[in-house]
Amino acid sequence: MERCPWAGEDKIYCDYHDNEWGVPVHDDRELFEMLCLECMQAGLSWRTILNKRGNFRKAFDNFDPKKISKYDEKKITELMGDVGIIRNRGKIEAIIHNSKMFLKIVKTYGSFDKYIWKFVNYKPIINSWEESKQIPARTEMSDLMSVQLKKEGFKFVGSTICYAFAQSVGLVWDHLVSCFCCLKPKQ
Repeated sequence: MERCPWAGEDKIYCDYHDNEWGVPVHDDRELFEMLCLECMQAGLSWRTILNKRGNFRKAFDNFDPKKISKYDEKKITELMGDVGIIRNRGKIEAIIHNSKMFLKIVKTYGSFDKYIWKFVNYKPIINSWEESKQIPARTEMSDLMSVQLKKEGFKFVGSTICYAFAQSVGLVWDHLVSCFCCLKPKQ
């Protein structure tokens, strides 16, 4: 069974690659979780984030934006002491801040799903890459998403983070044509 080369042999990477990466997500809480995890990943490996995902879920109240929006300095101190997560104050504060922006988007657009999927005209962009080196780190779509999210007040949403987010939640399908996932129906 051939996979995209980045998945390697690591079980956690293979599971993520096989079952999540590129599969369209429409649940607001899951979208928020992935946006937060992509924020946390900046400058680190995705493997590090996947290995800590359970800890992140526990520490951040299963990425419930309503609960996170109420975090105070005491909670930040608690998070900074949690060895199971990435203890970067700027990223932690960005997640708290972004939870508030996320809730504003939901109030304005009815859901984050409606807002974020507009960047791909409400259907996944299906690419047909033959080699990993063809896959971009950012595109015009992720540039626009980054600009718009920043206008909405979000932090840690540069174009590269936005593109990785788009890949992770299925806005973009970047499995190589040789990957067995290309044979799976896209949901």
